Amino acid sequence: MNFVIELMGIIAAIFTTLAFLPQTIRVIKTKSTQDLSWYWIVIFAFGVFLWLIYGILIMSIGVILGNFITLVCLIIIIRYKFIYN
Repeated sequence: MNFVIELMGIIAAIFTTLAFLPQTIRVIKTKSTQDLSWYWIVIFAFGVFLWLIYGILIMSIGVILGNFITLVCLIIIIRYKFIYN
């Protein structure tokens, strides 16, 4: 795969993953997930999981890492949603 294209994917993955971290940190600090819809969580997690599989199939490190980290954050949020709601 072209290096420039892969680099663009890695940079995009960094920004989209970083954008999700503040929400995860807020959930951990406040232990509150009341404002987060189950529909949003489930639909988003399914989409992120499919992006992860896609990244593995095309062997794109940017797509794999970005979506893996985002999926881990979502799993943390789901755990907190079960425990504290």
